[in-house]
Amino acid sequence: MLLSISTTHQPATDLGYLLAKHPQRCQQFPLGFGQAQVWYPQADVDRCEAMLYVDVDPVDLVRGKGDAEGALSQYVNDRPYAASSFLSVAIARVYASALGGDCKGRPELAQQALPLVAEIPVLRSRGGADWVHRCFGPLGHEVETSALPLDATFPEWGDSAYLRLRLSGTMRLASLLQHLYVLLPAIDGDRHHYIGDDEVDKLVAKASEWLPGHPERDWIVSRYLKRRRSLVRAALARLTESDETELEESEAAREAPEQTLERPLSLNEQRLQLVAETLRASCAQSVVDLGCGEGRLLARLLDERRYQRLLGVDVSLLALERAAERLKLDRLPPLLRARIDLKQGSLTYRDARLAGFDAACAVEVIEHLEAERLLAFETAVFAHARPALVLVTTPNAEYNARFETLPAGRFRHPDHRFEWTRAEFHAWADGVAARHGYAWEWAAIGAPDDALGPPTQMAAFRR
Repeated sequence: MLLSISTTHQPATDLGYLLAKHPQRCQQFPLGFGQAQVWYPQADVDRCEAMLYVDVDPVDLVRGKGDAEGALSQYVNDRPYAASSFLSVAIARVYASALGGDCKGRPELAQQALPLVAEIPVLRSRGGADWVHRCFGPLGHEVETSALPLDATFPEWGDSAYLRLRLSGTMRLASLLQHLYVLLPAIDGDRHHYIGDDEVDKLVAKASEWLPGHPERDWIVSRYLKRRRSLVRAALARLTESDETELEESEAAREAPEQTLERPLSLNEQRLQLVAETLRASCAQSVVDLGCGEGRLLARLLDERRYQRLLGVDVSLLALERAAERLKLDRLPPLLRARIDLKQGSLTYRDARLAGFDAACAVEVIEHLEAERLLAFETAVFAHARPALVLVTTPNAEYNARFETLPAGRFRHPDHRFEWTRAEFHAWADGVAARHGYAWEWAAIGAPDDALGPPTQMAAFRR
């Protein structure tokens, strides 16, 4: 079985540093079921490709073991050819440091999002290409699959359960390897070794950053753990707990420091007011609040009869509980309660629940996303949900110089992953609009400084 990973990052040979494998050497690694080899078909400044070849020995797999499935099936099977848990083990053994996000001597490189392409010539997917897209697509990958025929000599026999897979996207190499490590055996649906408690530990270690909010989380966990119910329950509990704890802390960090810093300017009130006025002028009747937090915007909109359908989405269960309390959902009259709902979800995954709304709002949300996840957010909102109006607000980094208590070079609070200048926000909005068929306009929030502009800024995308 083969796994090809390539990049056009400049210089492309940085891939060798990340994988800790020299491009000028062909290296071999013994495995319990065969051996792995790594070589570079191409390694120059413009493009670098690393090939991981895993040679599975069927005899080694059954030597000294009983005949559980019949003599023939032990020696004649697809395991040497189709990507599976064998490839996951090889990734963990051969690319251990890259999988863990480490890069000796170049630690900053391991945290950098790179243009990456991963290709697997044969992957078994009994659920067809659809499940492959549903697993990899929400993680920011461009997914290309092509079915392999049962027999090329007899095309009338139709396609097999095997396909060729190509993934492309801009992300950290560690993220790509973690996705492959977990999803390949889940899609294949089989594991070559005993599944015990240690597999839960491995799953949580490799997937706690991206799996909790994945729309197919339960299916992936179940398949990865071969439907062992006790293990599946334990894994889901740990993933949910770690995700909720992290996000609750993030929610607290997002609210308190920013409110303290901006309260003298009444920025939160001005933000919500401008968003509400823009929605009102658009004649939208249905609105989804992306990253709704404690429901402050939803509370405003619920008071207006024009909105027939309101949805608040947030990844934090604690925030949603507080939103439900603020909105008094358990005490609303039935007709009013039918107009509003709250759902847990991640804004960087494709989610069918977000489709069909006239407008979407992301108020002070995008700066809390990792830069490498912005493309996934863009895809989920502008490519798949595609509301007629999208309102995005974010701080203006230039104005930070006017906050006397904010040290130079620091963000407005610890949970921000970035803060954009007006020019940077314009550049991002231009790209989003061009890629997805929207027009957009910029608006200032708060009293502007003559030199530094307004404290906060908003982009209104319309199609």
